[in-house]
Amino acid sequence: MSSPDEFRTSKADWRDRLLRGREDLDEPTRKADDQALMTSLLGWLAQRELGVVAAYVPVGPEPGADLPAVLHEAGLRVLLPIVAGKGPLDWAEYTGPGSLEPATFGLLEPAGDRLGAEAISQAEVVLVPALGIDHQGVRLGRGAGYYDRSLTLRGPEAELLGIVRDAEFVPSLPGEDHDVRMTSVVTPARGVVRLPV
Repeated sequence: MSSPDEFRTSKADWRDRLLRGREDLDEPTRKADDQALMTSLLGWLAQRELGVVAAYVPVGPEPGADLPAVLHEAGLRVLLPIVAGKGPLDWAEYTGPGSLEPATFGLLEPAGDRLGAEAISQAEVVLVPALGIDHQGVRLGRGAGYYDRSLTLRGPEAELLGIVRDAEFVPSLPGEDHDVRMTSVVTPARGVVRLPV
């Protein structure tokens, strides 16, 4: 059995490795990945009769550029997170590119009315940022815990769909029993994959 220190080191090592991989990608590859991700995601969403999706605004080399705009243009009501203290994420509606403003951690957040942490329960699908996801649905985030504290407030039937690049969908990541597992993952080459596999 691993000690807590070894477990933290293992997560830190994975984060470093996955972040380096993102930074090493050239711009044409990033754009091609983003196009493939959006095509797969929109096709998957079109098969469902959805009204509300919780998403996020990708930053830097994070996969899924233009995610909120693509979802909004597809006719969905899009909820985006707002970092509010140490608690769960707050949420507000995305109404177009002009509704975003700079926020902490270099993020963009919606400037509209805050809907509260419980607003995530309205979403039929929660699109979750991740550095990596494994075949059992374990998600590795950046380590701040905002999503860990927020995903427990989702609706009981909500799909949890992680968005990663192909090399970030791996056989196994360090996880704990209380981690909220993703129900699906989308990658550029594989499209949407139901978890666990």
